[in-house]
Amino acid sequence: MTGVALAAITALVSALIWADHELPAGESAGEVVRVGVVEGQSVGGYSDAAKHEVETLGTAGDTWALVTLRSYASPSSLPALLAGAAVAQVYTRVPLPDARTQVTRIPVYQLPADVIDGMLTAAVARDQEEAEYLRLSEALSGDGRNERRLRAAYQSAARTAAQEAAAYRAGCDCVFAVVVRAAPDVLSGLAATPLVRVVDPAPEVRQLDKAEFRPPLPEETDTVSEQPSAPAVPSLEAGVASATPTPIPSSIEAAVTSASPESSTTAAPPSVFPSEVPLAVPSAADASPVRDGYSTPSEVSGR
Repeated sequence: MTGVALAAITALVSALIWADHELPAGESAGEVVRVGVVEGQSVGGYSDAAKHEVETLGTAGDTWALVTLRSYASPSSLPALLAGAAVAQVYTRVPLPDARTQVTRIPVYQLPADVIDGMLTAAVARDQEEAEYLRLSEALSGDGRNERRLRAAYQSAARTAAQEAAAYRAGCDCVFAVVVRAAPDVLSGLAATPLVRVVDPAPEVRQLDKAEFRPPLPEETDTVSEQPSAPAVPSLEAGVASATPTPIPSSIEAAVTSASPESSTTAAPPSVFPSEVPLAVPSAADASPVRDGYSTPSEVSGR
């Protein structure tokens, strides 16, 4: 019995040592891999580094990658653009000249249908935000300086939400980034496409629930701002412009395909992130993603 116990202990220790050696260097259980550009980083430097990574992939197998675009694209342009790649998620934003609007993350199995459905769902979310901001504005009965300031802020936020809703319903050119999984030659081809700005391969990503993606916006051409480009909308209630919660991870792992599962009959709602903080997007690509709260701006958190 003693000999059997010693043998079992030896086998267990050996297995633990083997498992520890199997972890990639610098990667530990539960560690989140950040892919993209961070606040204060040069977008040009990020682009050059990503280009070098694509060139050195060699004959590696299929790899996760963050693909960012030079300009905002329509959902209908994505199938031809991303041919040969399995698409996991799409990032959209309505580009308005006077506001930094919210970023919407849309899980994708089939292009362009899932993106269109996600944009329609986002439009409903913006309708709810507009109604909530208008309600808060009307609830202000005073005429003091603070009340006037709050009322103006809520009314401005309501107008922005209404513009976003209208743009999404019209199928706007709002897509600016995509997360894909593809072979090195497909990623190289994408990097050479005129509409594609950066292909950032992430071979260190083993599963999307352990990754956060931070794509630069098309208009960010120099350095990513460390401060938000628009002030937060003040709130009278918990639920509007609420504090930033923790990032929502994805439940999808390596096996991602662009074909819709037969069991899926309705489009999953996209996850919405606030416009009042620098853009940092955690991964959340699955058939039933967690919804961050559509009646209010919610959260976003770079490699």
